[in-house]
Amino acid sequence: MTKSIHFGRRSTADQVLAGIDLSGKRILVTGCNTGLGLETMNAFAANGATVIGFARSIQAATMSCAGASPNCIPVACDLTDLESVAGAVRTISDMAGPLDAIVANAGVANLPSLDTRYDIEMHFLANHIGHFALVNGVADLLRDNSARVVIVSSGAAIEHAPLEGIMFDNLDGHRFYDPSTFYGQSKLANALYAKELSRRLSSRGIAVNSVDPGAARTRINKGYFARLFAKSAAQAASTQALVAASPQVSGITGQYWSDCRIAKGSALLEDVVLATRLWDVSDEILTRRSAGAKQSLQRAA
Repeated sequence: MTKSIHFGRRSTADQVLAGIDLSGKRILVTGCNTGLGLETMNAFAANGATVIGFARSIQAATMSCAGASPNCIPVACDLTDLESVAGAVRTISDMAGPLDAIVANAGVANLPSLDTRYDIEMHFLANHIGHFALVNGVADLLRDNSARVVIVSSGAAIEHAPLEGIMFDNLDGHRFYDPSTFYGQSKLANALYAKELSRRLSSRGIAVNSVDPGAARTRINKGYFARLFAKSAAQAASTQALVAASPQVSGITGQYWSDCRIAKGSALLEDVVLATRLWDVSDEILTRRSAGAKQSLQRAA
């Protein structure tokens, strides 16, 4: 099905969507205020889509959405704050109409020192748990038989994740902390989540895929190497734009993409037991946090 795709590593988000009318489509993009998220939102908006742009603050979301299109809707969502995520879910649920796509793009990388919240290391929290809570929270709004979910992963899922995939006994970093290992783990979690979500939403005809955007010249990845060899943000955004909105990839689900092609991801992506355990542990984290928040409210009352 991908043989007719004539795009690749140097294609841009605008190029992969050229000539595609997205009028009437409602697409949610996280991290809309910078880098790949901004390029992705701009490409969708330029083709007529209504984009719900998520950023950590309402100011950042509003500024980015205003620059893209009057049809873009800003929403504040701090993915490291589960109360903020829950609030964003309520905001989307109160809006009229279904969602045609979600691009879970936002993330953090290579944090130099260990930082935790809810007893969860920050890469895992921001990159995986926050998106797990958000996407699952609005999944009922996805349009049956046509909607798409794109979870942005990374080549770090292959190169830097721990051998066992997910260190379930060290999610808080208490045993050791290494930035590249924990970033790789979070990006593998993204791809595993996409695999499991694709299985769970298959009966509704909703496609779920993960993508590796490649190294891009962004605020996360900068320096001499990036200036010489990395993709531009517009090029790095092409794969997620293609998978989220192009008719050329309609019906493809449960795949890992890179450079606008289905690619070979980590061998662990075929481990259904690991993906199921990740789902269950992630769900337990949210349940535990929800129960804790409820107890705090009761004490305050």
